[in-house]
Amino acid sequence: MTSTGIRLHAPAPGWSIPADVVVVGSGVAGLTAALRCEAAGLTTVVVTKARLDDGSTRWAQGGIAAALGDGDTPEQHLDDTLVAGAGLCDETAVRLLVSEGPDAVRRLIDTGARFDTDDAGAIQLTREGGHHRRRIAHAGGDATGAEISRALVDAVRARGLRTIENALVLDLLTDAEGRTAGVTLHVMGEGQHDGVGAVHAPAVVLATGGMGQVFSATTNPSVSTGDGVALALRAGAEVSDLEFVQFHPTVLFLGPDAEGQQPLVSEAVRGEGAHLVDADGTRFMLGQHELAELAPRDIVAKGITRRMQELGAEHMYLDARHFGAPMWETRFPTILAACRAHGIDPVTEPIPVAPAAHYASGGVRTDDRGRTTVPGLYACGEVACTGVHGANRLASNSLLEGLVYAERLAADIAEQAGRAEQAANGPHTRVPAPVPHPATPAHPLLAPEDRLAVQRIMTEGAGVLRSAASLERAARRLAELHTRASDTLDGEGKTAEPGVDTWEATNLLDVARVLVAAAALREETRGCHWREDHADRDDAHWRRHLVVTLRADRSLAVRTTESADFPPTR
Repeated sequence: MTSTGIRLHAPAPGWSIPADVVVVGSGVAGLTAALRCEAAGLTTVVVTKARLDDGSTRWAQGGIAAALGDGDTPEQHLDDTLVAGAGLCDETAVRLLVSEGPDAVRRLIDTGARFDTDDAGAIQLTREGGHHRRRIAHAGGDATGAEISRALVDAVRARGLRTIENALVLDLLTDAEGRTAGVTLHVMGEGQHDGVGAVHAPAVVLATGGMGQVFSATTNPSVSTGDGVALALRAGAEVSDLEFVQFHPTVLFLGPDAEGQQPLVSEAVRGEGAHLVDADGTRFMLGQHELAELAPRDIVAKGITRRMQELGAEHMYLDARHFGAPMWETRFPTILAACRAHGIDPVTEPIPVAPAAHYASGGVRTDDRGRTTVPGLYACGEVACTGVHGANRLASNSLLEGLVYAERLAADIAEQAGRAEQAANGPHTRVPAPVPHPATPAHPLLAPEDRLAVQRIMTEGAGVLRSAASLERAARRLAELHTRASDTLDGEGKTAEPGVDTWEATNLLDVARVLVAAAALREETRGCHWREDHADRDDAHWRRHLVVTLRADRSLAVRTTESADFPPTR
């Protein structure tokens, strides 16, 4: 691993906190990792961009997938995951997920999560796209993420873990040997400290969630600006599979000019029997896949998009009027309220839906213990690329991946800390000495208004439908933004004013450049990467991963793996 030496333009840290491990993010992955590290006796600090319960996890409606039902097995779960991943899943990583998943869910229940049960007390299970069995556990009908978040936040507070809320992570700190030494962060006015500070620790866990805000319309909350992937790139870490962005097929259509977070209509609605129809009431997914509306998400998103193109329509419809009011009110109360808030009553009328950016299958490349290519830097959850999802995530595998791989990396961190104690012949972890903060930044900042420009470029050129021409236009326009920002630098390193809006816009540009570069190189259609000019899957040339790193001059280096399995991270 070679560090780029690149850091965001920001003031030098004015305060610092020592710890054994710092976890950045407070979703299912981050809080699980933090609780396991704390239970192992490690001094753990949780840094989160908003409040503890404000990440993507709380928005998860459908549920968590695991082989918990009678007749279901991890092997069947593995088979469904591999099919959805379109030949690019790392089978070893998937096998770990599905075999360790059931017990991980049971430990989550022991932590305090309450899933919906039947009259006999057994966990109720439903189906979603790509699953051949009912294996999705849910809570509050369609509020699974909110319940999981509640349980984990309560556990973190009960155990007294130190948390820093309203804090945007900036960059990784490293020592003279290039090992992780902590992070810099900016507290946004309501946290425990003011301005830019640092947490010094020999282990850093990135659990910062996704990057859905790189597109104009997304199901992701406003905090999902790719901060973890951008930080990892600047630190010299490898990222992979960023071209595989899953567009959720059924997002409430709010109009052609709607931007930002859009209400999700969970796949579980289709799992319970809702139908996709056009304006004439025709079920257009019949005959396109054996599972029809319950096909994997990439197939359903493509089916909706094709039908929209054929009819010149802006959206399709999801028809669940046959559920009746009692089922809507008990099984899907959150979705019912969201629809009615926008003037749609799904009890009496079909729901207008269209695909929107939802989940990043790629991210910071890790091994099966969450280790990245930077010593001491770990990643889990949506920010990570473990190899589980391949070219397309199987529905409801994300919460499970967050659980399983957070537990695995916490075990590794505890093991490494134990070795350090033995080597030091003492009961304390090595305290790293960070390399001093540079006086002159190597990375210019985008102006705040450039965030909208990035989102529109990506939606037009790298959305559901892609081509060489659209991706070339997107790459050229992103390069213009990048060059314009670089031209603002003078000999003293002046650039756009440091602040949350400029840091987020810059992070979005960083991840957008990688996504477009990878999508342009992958000349095939696979999973959720759909190339109009290369309509077929090409296993001979492309059943492999694209791995990207950032050079010191801020250009991108791209290589391919030799197979669908990831090489070791170290």
